Amino acid sequence: MTKRTEKEKMLMGESYNLLDPELELARQTVKKKLKIYNTSTEEDERRSLLTDILGTVGNDVIIWPPFNCIYGENIHLGNNVFFNLNCMFIDNNRVEIGNNVMLGPGVQIYTAAHPLDAESRNQGLEIAKPITIEDNVWIGGSAILLPGVKIGERAVVGAGAVVTRDVTASVVVAGNPARIIQKIDQ
Repeated sequence: MTKRTEKEKMLMGESYNLLDPELELARQTVKKKLKIYNTSTEEDERRSLLTDILGTVGNDVIIWPPFNCIYGENIHLGNNVFFNLNCMFIDNNRVEIGNNVMLGPGVQIYTAAHPLDAESRNQGLEIAKPITIEDNVWIGGSAILLPGVKIGERAVVGAGAVVTRDVTASVVVAGNPARIIQKIDQ
């Protein structure tokens, strides 16, 4: 049995060392590309950079700079996706975003979590869980999605909400932690 790399462990949801040189190189490479993306004013250049940075980019994707992520390649976008200003993805695991999804300004998506014990944290250990956002979702400004959550179709996440667990389809959630405040009739 071959030993898994830290990247493989990270993507499998196992404990991994974020200080690994391969992971650090990947982060630095994306940081340089994002610097160009975030200062570009040319739509064609930004589209080309997005397809280079992200894992999958559907049709009619608009991401207003500044946009930041950690690896980029773990982010997969469907069609007709819009991110407002200042969105931040800690994409240490897969982030799957469906079609017709809108993110307000300052939305933060975190797939990574650190151990509770200080010794493990100090060694650079962490774990990452994937996040899924299904079709026709709207996430309000400054909302935060925590590791492992799934946002169901047609759901709305209120501005400033902190989503700590899965959100079912066709509901509005708000608050910290986010709770259902309304069902949406389709």
